[in-house]
Amino acid sequence: MKFFEKIEPVKYEGSKSTNPFAFKYYNPEEVILGKSMKDHLKFSMAYWHTLTGSGVDPFGSETMERSWDDSVSDDIEKAKLRVKVAFEFMEKLGIEYFCFHDRDIAPEQDTLEETNKVLDEIVDVIEVEMKRTGIKLLWGTANLFGNKRFVNGASTSPNADVFAFAAAQTKKAMEITKRLGGAGYVFWGGREGYETLLNTDMKLELDNFARFLQLAVNYAKEIGFKGQFYIEPKPKEPTKHQYDFDSATVISFLRQYNLDQYFKLNIETNHATLATHTMNHELRLAAINGMLGSVDANQGDLLLGWDTDQFPTDIYGSVLAMYEIIRAGGFTTGGLNFDAKVRRSSFTEEDLLIAHIAGMDTYAAGLRIAARLWEDKILENNLEKRYRSYETGIGKKIVSNEVGFKDLEEYVFTKKEMEPNEPGRQELLEAILNQYILG
Repeated sequence: MKFFEKIEPVKYEGSKSTNPFAFKYYNPEEVILGKSMKDHLKFSMAYWHTLTGSGVDPFGSETMERSWDDSVSDDIEKAKLRVKVAFEFMEKLGIEYFCFHDRDIAPEQDTLEETNKVLDEIVDVIEVEMKRTGIKLLWGTANLFGNKRFVNGASTSPNADVFAFAAAQTKKAMEITKRLGGAGYVFWGGREGYETLLNTDMKLELDNFARFLQLAVNYAKEIGFKGQFYIEPKPKEPTKHQYDFDSATVISFLRQYNLDQYFKLNIETNHATLATHTMNHELRLAAINGMLGSVDANQGDLLLGWDTDQFPTDIYGSVLAMYEIIRAGGFTTGGLNFDAKVRRSSFTEEDLLIAHIAGMDTYAAGLRIAARLWEDKILENNLEKRYRSYETGIGKKIVSNEVGFKDLEEYVFTKKEMEPNEPGRQELLEAILNQYILG
C-alpha cells in the first residue's frame, strides 16, 4: 500500500519554479566547496513529528489527517505501517537519514520486557526498509520524559527505581541503534532539571546525571557501539531549571565529570533562542571546544516563550548556521535533522511534504550563500585585521604565554601611546551579509 502515489519524487527545478512539490535551491548533486550539497547537509527526518505528531496542543485536540493511521486499528500493526510510510516519504524527498526515539517507533506495553519484544518486531521492519532503500540512521535515542514515571526526571529523579528503569530503557535503545548502524546516539534530558530548590538535592542530581552518562559510555564499550554520543542542550520547558541549559553549561558539566572526550553536542535552533542565544553563537561555542556534532534544524517564534518547533524558513539564520558548520569543517557523524512539526492548521499529508521541501530549500540556500562568504573570506579577513595586534610584539608574547603582569606593567609604563582600537564595522558586515543573501 502506497500513501504518496499521487506525488512524484521531488526534484530540483530551480528558483523560478512555481511547483510546490519541487526544490527551488536544493540540488543534491551540486558540488559546493568540493563536496555535494547532500553530503554537506545530510538531511534527516525526525520520526516523532513526521509520523506520530497529531496536532495536539495544550488548548486543542488532534487536527492531523493521516490516512495511514486511519487504515489500521491495532497499535502494533499501525507502528509497522508507519515504518513503510516513513521510508516512502523519505524516498519521495530524497532524504537519506532519519532519527527516532524508541517510543516513536513502537508503542509502550504493560512491562518493559513486553515493550522490548514489540520494539524488536518494529526494528525488524525498519531493518528491511533500510536495506531496501539505503536510507541510514543518523541517531537514535530513548524517550525518558513522556511517561508519568519520569515526572521528576529520569537520571536526575529522586526515585532510584526511576533511575534504574531509565537505564534499562536506554540500554535497549542503544542496542537497537547499534543494530541499525546508527551514526550516533542522543541524550536529551527532557525533564532533567528542577522547579524549586526547596525540594531538590542539586549536587546528588548532577552527580547521578553524570553517573548515568558514564554507565552509557561503559555499556557502549561493552557492546562495541562505535557511534558518537551527543547531548542536546535545552534551557527550559517543560522544566524551569534545566541542567543542560545551553552549550556552555553542557560543556562545563561534561568537563567537570571527565566525560567531554565521549560526547559532542546536538544543537537545536529553537533551544538556542529559548536560551536567549543565537544559533550561530551556540554552534561557534561548540565548535571552538571541539564539540560540534549535529544539528536539529528548526526555528521558533520569537514572540512566544516556548519550543514551537517550526520548519526553518529563515534564510538569514540558515546562512549563519551553515557558515559556522563550514567554518568547523562540516559534519562527520552528524547532520541536519528536521526536529520540526507542521502547524495545527497545516493538517494535510501534502503539507507535510511541502514543509520538508521548504526546510530543505532554506538550508540549501543558506549553504550556497555561506559557501560564497567563506570563499571570499569577507568575515575571516575582517577578523584577521581586527585582531592583528596579537600577531606581533606584545600581543604575540601574550598569546604565547611569554609575559606576566610585571612584564605587561613595564610595557605599559614604557610605551608612550596605546595603539588605536580597530573598528568593529558591524553595520558594514551586516550590510555585506545582506548583499550576499539578496544577490
